Amino acid sequence: MTTTANSATGAVAKPEDVTLTIDGVEVTAPKGTLIIRAAEQVGIQIPRFCDHPLLAPAGACRQCLVMVSTPDRDGNLRQMPKPQASCTMEISPGMVVNTQRTSEVADKAQHGVMEFLLINHPLDCPVCDKGGECPLQNQAMSNGRATSRFTDVKRTYPKPVKISTEILLDRDRCILCQRCTRFQAEIAGDPFIDLQGRGGGHPGGSEHGMLPQQIGAFDEGILGFSAFGGDEPRDVAVTDQMTGPDGDPALLSGVSYTVGAAEVDTTGRPFASYFSGNTIQICPVGALTSATYRFRARPFDLVSTPSVAEHDACGSAIRVDHRRGVVLRRLAGNDPAVNEEWITDKDRFAFAWQSLPDVLEAPLVRDEETGELVPTSWSEAIALAAQGLAEAAENGGVGVLPGGRLTLEDAYAWSKFARVVLGTNDVDFRARAHSAEEAQFLGHAVAGTGMGVTFNDLEAAPHVLLVGLEPEEEAGTIFLRLRKAVLAKKTSVTTVAPFATRGSVKMRAAVVTTEPGGETEALRAIAAGEADHGPLREALSAPGAVVLVGERLAQVPGGLTAALALAEATGARLAWVPRRAGDRGAVEAGLLPGLLPGGRPVTDAEARVDIASAWGVEGSLPAEPGRDLTGILAAAGAGELGGLLLGGVDVEDLPGSGAAEQAVRDAGFVVQLEVRSSALSRYADVVLPVAPPTKKAGRFLTWEGRPRPFEAVFATSARSDAQVLDMLARGMGVRLGTDSVAAAGAEVDELSGWDGARVPAPQVEGRRVERREGEHTLATWRMMIDAARCQDGEPYLAGTAHRPVARISPATAAGLGVRDGERVTVRGPLGSVTLPALVTPMPDHVAWLPLHSPGSSLYRMLGAGAGDAVRLEAAAHPTDAEVTR
Repeated sequence: MTTTANSATGAVAKPEDVTLTIDGVEVTAPKGTLIIRAAEQVGIQIPRFCDHPLLAPAGACRQCLVMVSTPDRDGNLRQMPKPQASCTMEISPGMVVNTQRTSEVADKAQHGVMEFLLINHPLDCPVCDKGGECPLQNQAMSNGRATSRFTDVKRTYPKPVKISTEILLDRDRCILCQRCTRFQAEIAGDPFIDLQGRGGGHPGGSEHGMLPQQIGAFDEGILGFSAFGGDEPRDVAVTDQMTGPDGDPALLSGVSYTVGAAEVDTTGRPFASYFSGNTIQICPVGALTSATYRFRARPFDLVSTPSVAEHDACGSAIRVDHRRGVVLRRLAGNDPAVNEEWITDKDRFAFAWQSLPDVLEAPLVRDEETGELVPTSWSEAIALAAQGLAEAAENGGVGVLPGGRLTLEDAYAWSKFARVVLGTNDVDFRARAHSAEEAQFLGHAVAGTGMGVTFNDLEAAPHVLLVGLEPEEEAGTIFLRLRKAVLAKKTSVTTVAPFATRGSVKMRAAVVTTEPGGETEALRAIAAGEADHGPLREALSAPGAVVLVGERLAQVPGGLTAALALAEATGARLAWVPRRAGDRGAVEAGLLPGLLPGGRPVTDAEARVDIASAWGVEGSLPAEPGRDLTGILAAAGAGELGGLLLGGVDVEDLPGSGAAEQAVRDAGFVVQLEVRSSALSRYADVVLPVAPPTKKAGRFLTWEGRPRPFEAVFATSARSDAQVLDMLARGMGVRLGTDSVAAAGAEVDELSGWDGARVPAPQVEGRRVERREGEHTLATWRMMIDAARCQDGEPYLAGTAHRPVARISPATAAGLGVRDGERVTVRGPLGSVTLPALVTPMPDHVAWLPLHSPGSSLYRMLGAGAGDAVRLEAAAHPTDAEVTR
């Protein structure tokens, strides 16, 4: 085909492009483009409901009908006898399309479809959550009749139906576009909702044995069928016989779905999805609603502000909708480079924590007489904190623990404050399990490297290896992008893990089964191509292959060393994926005991001079690496430090959380910067309130190293960490220069271009896991929805969390005399946790429990973490009184 100029855009067509005419306008688009997309290129909007650019074509609603003519083999243009769905038909050379703008037949067809859609649709727009932003409303006016000819009684259903504790369904409003079911099947891989039944059904006794066609879930309480009796989990498949509302035989259509102990949420219902809230947003009517937002406001009452999600390191774009100073909902933003149009339920619904009653509104200081924390003025609190920190710095020094949820600007202010004001390298953002090997790895392979592997790189990679990372639980956007690439057959995934998780199954990932602590040996075997790992090494040697390591690999001696060696041996690109939104920014800002901003080693004299010059520091910066978080807490508890400066540190995330809390209590002088009062606030001498994300501006850095700027949602007097630290520095006679986001951001950007010596790569040998007789190895990680403080105040979301279980192998279960679903007790140094057993194909003598779910907070309840030894035993059956409680 010869190149052709596009009359609408002036672009020159490529040989693989196709030229057609739409409403008299010549259009050139790539081969395979749908008619509806080609029309959009020249500004022609065709009405639609089921169509979505990120979902496969369905042609379910038929609202996008157009007239199509194509050339025959002799070149004569022939019109198709009926209107065609433009969302399912691809363009072809010489095609002529007439939309509703130029074809009366197409216009009449669209009016007719709209009339059918409105036959049973309720007239409840004034009370519908979608009212004011509803495509059905808009298109009923632009492509529908002015009056209704329908005179019969509309079909109704009981409502709302609880698809989950968070998602409610009004079946009366559903137009069967199947956007929700297609999203769950194609994007999330969780078919918890499906189009079921057939046709219009038959009230009062079925002649054809079919339920009316409707959206529902695999639950007899929703569609009125009885799937099967008994408590034993089993598969619900498309061929299973169901019973209708009147006891007549019926069929449940849908996809194959397994309901078992692993797929139960905290309410005992079948687990839905971590991404179910996206179905609400893409629903073109008000059929799917949120229990949190339902009947709370009208779209035209809301003020919308674009922002960035704060719950993980993916930096998903969101939109915050608020009214009268209160956030009422959050929606996914459209960012093709990051989260496309999808976000996790945690990003969507977990925002109440920023406005709970325990949010700090004023500084608190400890009353000398009562010993209680009492509110005071900012001037008094800053003066007391400055005096106390100055004295503590002279009497052994101050340990700095800022936490991992800071913006880049706030993290930089913490780093500068520690070095310039306190004169210490005793600083560590890692409020979690960590290691010296990890600190060295971050300084060598992460800090100062800029944008590394990106989301688009993951989609284009021929193979991705996951180590110490469960994307569905710890980085939802990575999971969605990997699953998209796998389904498109662009990439394949392998995970090094103790068992095949729900997420790895949905990514069709191969599993290199390892015990906790065995990751180092597995990575070295892959690098050497040993045994069955030859094909995996070959796959990682392909150009563009990626190795993703999670923060959990820091708990495995030699794990990060082996990952670097694997990347070097295969040529694969290596990227580090933390859980928290502020972790990557903290690394770049130098919130590590051996690291300065921009990846500069503390031990490098040239790097210290460079930073001292930029900061205007007279003299030299501290040259020796400081203590990490474990060392800081140990020194504080032993009286070796004069005080502590704390940020957002949650003791439940710390190994030895009881000892950590004791260390803070025994510390000499403690200043805390926090959004909400925490377990450590009771031990602080001064508590300074800092702004939550909705009340400050800044940037998060994603795991890629991509800056994600956002503005404050509310204009308030709340101060960011950087501003509070600037005030505190002035109280100690030092000008920090971080009194504004712009100032702090400009400084950190100026220091990002370090090209000098880097921290050397870690060289740590791994060690085998050794167990004594009767011991088992503990495996664990955080679930996406668990008992985290950033999910407080959202009970509907909490109800959708996975029910905590203890996973053990069949042989381990047999040795304990425990069957699937029966309770097992796991004992550690501090205590025990009792949970239902879930028999799982996994290594023997290994037990997996969620790290911090309700009833399973391992650091506090067990005193053990990943790789530690625990003991298992069958638990006694609960008494009637225990069940009642």
